[in-house]
Amino acid sequence: MAYIFISVVIVLFAVHFYRKAKRHSVKPFPEHWHKLLTDNVLFYRNLSKDAQLIFQQKMMLFLSEVYIDAVQFELEELDKVLIAASAVIPVFGFKEWHYTNLSGILLYPDNFNEDMQFSSKDNSRNIGGIVGNGRFEKQMILSKKALYHGFKNTTDKSNTGIHEFVHLIDKLDDRTDGVLERLMEHQYAIPWLNLIHKEMEAINDNHSDIRKYGGTNQAEFFAVASEYFFERADLLKRKHPELYGMLVECFRQEPST
Repeated sequence: MAYIFISVVIVLFAVHFYRKAKRHSVKPFPEHWHKLLTDNVLFYRNLSKDAQLIFQQKMMLFLSEVYIDAVQFELEELDKVLIAASAVIPVFGFKEWHYTNLSGILLYPDNFNEDMQFSSKDNSRNIGGIVGNGRFEKQMILSKKALYHGFKNTTDKSNTGIHEFVHLIDKLDDRTDGVLERLMEHQYAIPWLNLIHKEMEAINDNHSDIRKYGGTNQAEFFAVASEYFFERADLLKRKHPELYGMLVECFRQEPST
């Protein structure tokens, strides 16, 4: 636990100097990353060639603004590619986007528990990602195992990386509550809340195919529904057309097309 805590503190200091050194320095997109994306990211593979170029640009902008480090293993190119893809997918519909509430990401080799330990042998290591608060504000911790699983399995309506970045989007108004005051037009706010509560009730009554965790609270419902939206857009549109329509308005994109 002590080693992990020290690693997190080191990242916090590194982030400060990294952001000062890298500000406005966006590297060119490495050409061989195109194959990594087409092999591993269905969202990218489904884009037109012109849209793929935009996706690449958004990835490199994100990587120029956020520090990424790994704990107890060497960071690989695919790690960076999948993290950046997770960040870009939910905001791809926006002309310009900066995660102003994120400075650094720490990648663990496996899932972890509430004490941020991943080496324990108990069964409490069930967390795949968290967005930090308090002294870890503007930080994210992701499990490499969960990150990779989210992109390998394209039918389970689940993606940990997208889930955590949606939480960051939700947190832009300083409250992680599933209500996107900065993104959603005012006339949609009350219908959105009514829809959330209706869908959460269906989840908790076992009358929904939306993942059970979405019934926890409004913030988790929004993140879980967003995973479904980006992973299985056609299915969400067919089974939950009202929810799908609301998410199209929110993210300003329609992945089912």
